[in-house]
Amino acid sequence: MAEIIIQIAAVLIFFAILFAVIRLVIGKTLVDRIVAVDMLTVISISLIALYAHVSGRFVYIDVALVYGLLSFLAVLAIARFLEKGL
Repeated sequence: MAEIIIQIAAVLIFFAILFAVIRLVIGKTLVDRIVAVDMLTVISISLIALYAHVSGRFVYIDVALVYGLLSFLAVLAIARFLEKGL
């Protein structure tokens, strides 16, 4: 039963990647593209967490947390740059 749930989660993650890439390609404004890249980072964090669970190596959760923190800081820097410049 757990294997089926993991497979469903993997399929949903890959659909999310597909939709985020589509938003990245057809985004009309710069903000649309930034949101799509941020969405891709969140999706990749969930993919790292899923891989950590499947492989049984939970050290990857630390990698996902650091990646999430760096992604958050990058989005803040980009938002500040778009608002009034650095």
